[in-house]
Amino acid sequence: MTDIDKSIIDEVEDEVSPKTLKQKLWNITKTLLKFAVTTVLLYFVFRRVPFADVKYRLLHANYWWMLAALVCFFVSIIVSSWRLSSFFKSINLKLDPKFNFRLYLLGLFYNFLLPGGIGGDGYKIYILNKTYKLPGRKVFFAILFDRLSGLWAIGLITVVLIFLIPQIDIHIGIPLGIFVAASAVYYFVAYKFFREYTHYFFAGHAKAVVVQGFQVLAIVFILLGQDFTGKFSPYLLSFLISALATIIPISIGGAGIRETVFTQLTKVFPMDSTLAVFLPGSFYVISLLVALLGVYYVIRPSRLQEGLPKGEVAEDDSNEKE
Repeated sequence: MTDIDKSIIDEVEDEVSPKTLKQKLWNITKTLLKFAVTTVLLYFVFRRVPFADVKYRLLHANYWWMLAALVCFFVSIIVSSWRLSSFFKSINLKLDPKFNFRLYLLGLFYNFLLPGGIGGDGYKIYILNKTYKLPGRKVFFAILFDRLSGLWAIGLITVVLIFLIPQIDIHIGIPLGIFVAASAVYYFVAYKFFREYTHYFFAGHAKAVVVQGFQVLAIVFILLGQDFTGKFSPYLLSFLISALATIIPISIGGAGIRETVFTQLTKVFPMDSTLAVFLPGSFYVISLLVALLGVYYVIRPSRLQEGLPKGEVAEDDSNEKE
């Protein structure tokens, strides 16, 4: 194991299973800080938009449409785990699809339960290193490219939505050109310096578009549950922008950040302020409900790897002919 691998694994283990009092106190401090940031952000949001108005929307929502949104998000999680398996296959980590999905659900749960610096992604690194003895660096970069594919898909859908919003007075060729150029640079860097992770590069990114498509569709269903008849594109674009804002893990599962971004964007786009808070709040609740499925594998950890065959982890094939 290299020093880099050992550093990654040690950091993850300190987060998942802190051994010293200093580590425990630091993890508690990070969690408390995130709760504080979430509370402050929501406080300022509800100073501008009365909580009673948002609550009214929730109580009078069409729950069939809300259920459809929940199903869409759940499907996006299934495709997300499938997408991640593409990048795992790039490093010759062939996971059983059921185990991969169970691990993904558990990671999703830990993103809410362990809002420290590592969360669910770190737990995946921990489990896969412990189970398959795979270098932490390899798993880390596979997960990183999985995340980057999601950001790329958000960028693609954002360009499409910009074309549909007249308030954005810009020629479509400009954002499209920037996106194409950035995509080319992104692939060049990946192929040049991280070639191992590009074996299923296009398949993984195609799946990422499907993931984001289902999540955008979930927002559409939430809007329909409010008997919405206006323009969808400003809300959908705001949702994608808020998703980008949650990359920085400074709150609990992105709570408060999405609402803040939506509230600020009501100054730019013609959106109802209460709906602009209700949408991200509803999406957060839906995300949490799906994430809670992962608690089963915390209570019954033996079920996580039930029926799992031995992993097929190949030796380093960096010199293999491409």
